[in-house]
Amino acid sequence: MTERQALVVRGGWEGHHPVEATDEFVPHLKEHGYTIRIEDSPAVYADGAYMETVDLIVQCVTMSTIERDELAGLIAAVENGTGLAGWHGGIADSYRSSSDYLHLIGGQFACHPGKAPAERKGEQADNFVPYRVEMLPAAAEHPITQGIGDFDLVTEQYWVLADDYVDVLATTTQAVREWDPWHRPVTSPAIWTRQWGRGRVFVCTPGHDMDVVRDRNVTTIIERGMLWASR
Repeated sequence: MTERQALVVRGGWEGHHPVEATDEFVPHLKEHGYTIRIEDSPAVYADGAYMETVDLIVQCVTMSTIERDELAGLIAAVENGTGLAGWHGGIADSYRSSSDYLHLIGGQFACHPGKAPAERKGEQADNFVPYRVEMLPAAAEHPITQGIGDFDLVTEQYWVLADDYVDVLATTTQAVREWDPWHRPVTSPAIWTRQWGRGRVFVCTPGHDMDVVRDRNVTTIIERGMLWASR
């Protein structure tokens, strides 16, 4: 098997367990012939010579910031064929102040509507609600989602702002509850891909904590999505 290069960039808000979550997938990548480099900031993206050698970027950086030369390096790498993959806030809620990053990803976390106000206790679980990830017809034959049907989770349900250049494999619909200010259900992409230059982008919005990352369906989708995105 030809050895390939995977770069794992992790950091940002610790509530998404960037170290533990990415460590969960390192063995999978090694089994598929990748040499792994791990960095704790996006500074590596500015190293153009190195980025030319990278086949796959796995990013798990929630919020945080990115410098102009770092973002330019990331975009150039993807345009030249490097794959970019991630889940939850590690890719869909990164670098909020950068419109060019949002343009690359195609979808941005907006909120995760939580429980009824009377049920909230001031903790992360306030935002954990039961919801369904619904596969679209395109998912049936796609290598990331083939054989996976609709499935249910109890975790943060991402309301995503997206454009129509994303290729959506699965959606989730935010219902209207009596305490919500919106007046009709809102459907957001939950799993999508995006072609950018010669590169591929893969995003899975479930993945808030290790319980979700280890859900059989979520694990399979992320494992396949990384391989699909790779050069």
